Amino acid sequence: MRVIGGKYRSRLLRVPQRPGLRPTPDRVRETLFNWLGQDLSGLACLDLFAGSGALGFEAASRGATRVVLVEKDRAVVAELERSRAALGASQVTIFCSDATAHLKREPERFDVVFLDPPFRQNALPGILGSLVSRLEPDARVYVESEVPVDVAAPWTELKRAKAGQVSYQLLQWDGHDQSGLPRNV
Repeated sequence: MRVIGGKYRSRLLRVPQRPGLRPTPDRVRETLFNWLGQDLSGLACLDLFAGSGALGFEAASRGATRVVLVEKDRAVVAELERSRAALGASQVTIFCSDATAHLKREPERFDVVFLDPPFRQNALPGILGSLVSRLEPDARVYVESEVPVDVAAPWTELKRAKAGQVSYQLLQWDGHDQSGLPRNV
């Protein structure tokens, strides 16, 4: 798999053969980063089900100041660490952890979040709920799933598309007022 834009453009990422690992295809990543904008300078990004790391490394390549990759498979984490070293991507931090446990443990907040959990686990509703305390105002959340996710206020769906059997969406979290506190506080 290759990085398609930015500083690491055309650099290859090795992807281990693991059950359920579905790297986001080039065409989908290209669309996503057109939606987000090509320059992510100054943004903090979270790739919560990192897998191949393609989304997180793409964000780093496009100037994200901080990128956190969370992956629970140790063999996949080892490959992510090799990719980070090969790219010289010092702004990327990798955690070997379960996504839900990571959100409970780490207080950091993010401007952009990538969610591509394993299909058929129905993880998205719970993860979206757990994620809100980790989002900056107007954070954008990319969701990749088998079927589109229905959201209600304070979420807004910005974009939606489909590629083959994969639905993908860009959501925005509007749940913070000017004080920076969640509306339900």
